[in-house]
Amino acid sequence: MNMELSERIKQLSIEYNSRIIELYQELHANPELSFQEYGTAARVSRFLDKLGIPYEQGIAETGVIGIIQGGKPGPLIAIRAELDALPVYEKTNLEFASRDEGVMHACGHDLHMANLLGAAMILNDLRDDIYGGVLLVFQPAEELLPGGALDIIQSEFFRDNKPDFMMALHVLPELEAGKVGFRPGPYMASGDELYIKVKGKGGHAALRNTLIDPILIASQIVIELQKINQQGVEQNIPTVLSIGKFIAQGATNIIPDEVNLEGTFRTMNEEWRYMVHELIRSISGRIANEMGGECEVEVVGGYPSVVNNVKLTEMAASLAATFLGNDKVIELPLRMTTDDFAYYSQIIPSVYFRVGVGFPNLPEGRLHSGTFVPNEDALENSVALTAWLAMSILAQKANE
Repeated sequence: MNMELSERIKQLSIEYNSRIIELYQELHANPELSFQEYGTAARVSRFLDKLGIPYEQGIAETGVIGIIQGGKPGPLIAIRAELDALPVYEKTNLEFASRDEGVMHACGHDLHMANLLGAAMILNDLRDDIYGGVLLVFQPAEELLPGGALDIIQSEFFRDNKPDFMMALHVLPELEAGKVGFRPGPYMASGDELYIKVKGKGGHAALRNTLIDPILIASQIVIELQKINQQGVEQNIPTVLSIGKFIAQGATNIIPDEVNLEGTFRTMNEEWRYMVHELIRSISGRIANEMGGECEVEVVGGYPSVVNNVKLTEMAASLAATFLGNDKVIELPLRMTTDDFAYYSQIIPSVYFRVGVGFPNLPEGRLHSGTFVPNEDALENSVALTAWLAMSILAQKANE
């Protein structure tokens, strides 16, 4: 891609910036929970209508997919943005704060949508220079299992227009606005939910010889399961197994009949992932049996790992450095959070990257927090970069 086009993209991003920020603020003020994003989808559709970009709506119920057909032959690239917000009470005191108490765009999906619609404005203006085409994927329900990605993938429209490549970005408050990050290969973890019910024989806490104490059994299970984390370290496989909920409805002098444990298991190796599922079941069952109790284990499979295509991600990082400058592009560390973009990355060469939204000289915000405020100044660069990456990747792949 020539530098003249690069400057044109940057100029268009500047021209459209106030409109994009206004859109971001409108989306932030009107959040909707997963699988309920009807108003958000309507806003996206109206915006695409104004741009004259054709789209399909009602995909996965609330999903919207637009398509920009380029003026030159080439492959198809898709860019994903999420529609849903979180069940979080907003505490930002922003003028455009959420109008729905208890629902907030606390993960930056409002900025992701504004970014993609801003990039769509630029790509639509420059469509005669695009090789192939661009799918604009506005996906519901990233935040709630089973997620909306699988529904998008399984939709007739997506199957009929399956992209050759795929991109997504996510805000990163730890990184200053204006900077971006990439990581080839495995980047984010799989995430499974654990539910363990331990059954014993409760009664008076003073009469221990008559009891089978499920609290002791559950405590031993929690301790033994933590050894799985060390096994992951020994195998050089990123592994996190945490129990976050321990419910024992007893009292100072009452031992309950059962205890319920809930937790999460995350890793970046699919073979190890399913081995650990069996380890969790066998360890929990063995301990319960040895101590005279019973145990029921349910492992609810969540999203797989996000794995970036190495060549595509290295290409994107190099293109970003050319566009923004070498000092604006970092290599990301591994991250144990999850994203259902993983499903796309399993079947399509993909790149999932991060956009800094931090403020200079201010403490970083926290994703999923009621006080999270991204630096909206990041949009000018991110919109331009998204358009630049899409056009550049298509051009390079069309001419390989």
